[in-house]
Amino acid sequence: MLQGTEPSFRENVDIMFNRAVALMDLSPGLAEKIRVCNATYTVRFGVRLRGRIETFTGYRSVHSEHMEPVKGGIRYALEVHQDEVEALAALMTYKCALVETPFGGSKGGLCINPRQYEEHELEQITRRFAYELAKRDLIHPAQNVPAPDMGTGEREMAWIADQYARMNTTDINARACVTGKPLNAGGIKGRVEATGRGVQYALQEFFRHPADKRQAGLDGTLDGKRIIVQGLGNVGYHAAKFLSEEDGARIVAVIERDGAVVNDGGLDIEALRQWIAETGGVRNFPGSRYHEDGAALLEEECDILIPAALEGVIHLGNAPRIKAPLIIEAANGPITAGADDVLRGRGTVIIPDLYANAGGVTVSYFEWVKNLSHIRFGRMQRRNEEAHALLLVDELERLSADRGLGWELSPDFKRRFLQGADELALVRSGLDDTMRTAYQSMRVVWQERPEVPDLRTAAFIVAIERVAARYRAKGL
Repeated sequence: MLQGTEPSFRENVDIMFNRAVALMDLSPGLAEKIRVCNATYTVRFGVRLRGRIETFTGYRSVHSEHMEPVKGGIRYALEVHQDEVEALAALMTYKCALVETPFGGSKGGLCINPRQYEEHELEQITRRFAYELAKRDLIHPAQNVPAPDMGTGEREMAWIADQYARMNTTDINARACVTGKPLNAGGIKGRVEATGRGVQYALQEFFRHPADKRQAGLDGTLDGKRIIVQGLGNVGYHAAKFLSEEDGARIVAVIERDGAVVNDGGLDIEALRQWIAETGGVRNFPGSRYHEDGAALLEEECDILIPAALEGVIHLGNAPRIKAPLIIEAANGPITAGADDVLRGRGTVIIPDLYANAGGVTVSYFEWVKNLSHIRFGRMQRRNEEAHALLLVDELERLSADRGLGWELSPDFKRRFLQGADELALVRSGLDDTMRTAYQSMRVVWQERPEVPDLRTAAFIVAIERVAARYRAKGL
C-alpha cells in the first residue's frame, strides 16, 4: 500500500513527467499543456435495485486530445477517485504515444464493488453509467473509446456497446465505441491475453540486447529465469502462463490477496488459476509452500519481479529490501516515485508500465480498426497465402522426385508452412512488432544519452516529444 509520507499516484506521474521534461528542449507553456488533464466529468446516477434506489458515482477523465479518439479503460472498484482516474488517463496519453497508437489518453471509473451485485444488477448499473457518458459523447467511436480495466471485462464492454447502439441506431460504426468486447459482439481474437502477452514480448525484447541485460546483471535467455508474480488476475496470469510455457521461465512465487505460494522448481500456473477459481485464494495449493504475508514475497530473491495488480505496491517502506535485479511493471504505477529513486540508486533495472503493459491498448487499436473496417483480419489473404505456400512445397517435392534426391518435407513442417495467418496470428504479430519497435525507441534514448538515467525517463521523453510534435502540428 502507499505510504502516507509519499506523493499520491497522480503526483507520482507528475514527478516522473517533470523528470523527463527537465532533460528536454520544451517550452514551459507546452510542457504544462501536455501535463495537465483537459477535463474530468463526474456523474452521480441512481438505479433501482432490490426495492430501493442506490446512487453511484463515476468518472471519465480526458487527459489529452492531441489525437482523437481518446482511449482508456473503465475500472470498477470502491477505491476509485478523481485523482486516480486522472493519473491513469495521463499514463494512457504517454502509453499511446510511446507505442504509436493514434489515440489521446482517457480513463474512467465507477465506485462500486462488483462482487456485491448479481449479474442482472451489474448490467443495469453498467447500462445507466454508459448512458450518462454516451449522451455527453464520452463514449463515441470517433471521440472516446473505453476498454476493460480492473473489475470489468468482456461482459461489461458488450453491455456498453449495446447501450451505445440503442442510443445511436443509425451509427454504422457503433461497435467501435468500445474495445475489449467478446468475439460475438465485435471483439478481436487475442484481446483478453493482450496485456499479459505484451509483458512477455517486452521481456523477450529486453533479453535480445546484451548491454541491457548486463545493466541488470543478467545473461542468457528467459529460459530458467526465476520470476515472482504479484497478482494473478488477467494480466499476471497470461504473463506467467506464456513465460513459463513458451519461454521456459520458472514462476517460483505468486502473490495474491490471501497470501502467496512458493515452489522453487516452478508453479503450475494453469493449475493455480483453476485452484483460485475454485477456492477463492491460493491457500493450500498442492505442491507449494504457503506464506500468509504475501507482500513479504516481493522482497525475496529472484531474477525478475512482475507486479501485476495495484499501484503503489513497491514503496519507500519496502524498496530497500527488493532484491530482484529486473522489475517489469505489468500494472499501472506499481512503483512509487520515491521507491523508483531507491531502486535506481541500487542499480535495479525497471521496465516501466508506460511500455510494459501497453499490449492491451495496442490490441484494442486493432479491434477498433477491425470494427471500422467491418471485416476480420485475415479473411481476404489467408487462403491466398496458403495457395502460394503450397505451390512452393509442391515444386520442391517435384524437383526432389525428378532428381532422385530421396528427401521429403516433414509433415509437421508442411502443416505449419502451409497455414496462412488467421486473425489471432496477425494480432500477435502486430503486437510483437509494436513492443519491439517501442522498446527500441526508448532504449536508444536510454543507452545513447548519458543524462537519461533509466528506461522510465527515456519512455517519457519519447512519448512527450511525440505528443508535443502533434500539438505543434495543430498550431500550438
